[in-house]
Amino acid sequence: MHRNPALAVDVVVIEGNKILLVKRGQPPHQGDWALPGGFVEYGETSEVAAKREVQEETGIVIDLSAILGVYSDPDRDPRGHTVSVVFVGKMVSGQLQGGDDAADAEWHDINDLREEQLAFDHGMIVQDFRQWLKNRTTFWSTMDRD
Repeated sequence: MHRNPALAVDVVVIEGNKILLVKRGQPPHQGDWALPGGFVEYGETSEVAAKREVQEETGIVIDLSAILGVYSDPDRDPRGHTVSVVFVGKMVSGQLQGGDDAADAEWHDINDLREEQLAFDHGMIVQDFRQWLKNRTTFWSTMDRD
């Protein structure tokens, strides 16, 4: 039997200086804020999965504009080794509301977020996104971080 990592997607949806977060309705990290995202389904591209997950969890439709990075630390998810392709996106339409396994969805000021406030490694991802806004650098888990 092969033990392969699970493939997931997360999305940094940005609107001005606000970032879209969901309150997790399920363990792990139930009740904590996180980026919208989830697992890629068999036969689905990561781009389609990213759009689907955002719509299921927040009620909004997005366009993807970039790949922020790939996060593959084997310990990033307590359920097991999970690799996430993290996209940057913008809202196109829809009415914001928590759905699927998200208890709530809200816009948060990106400048007010602290790394320890977010589930999984999403605090680090938001920190990387702040840097990405300055120079459009792609990130990955093993990158040297200043």
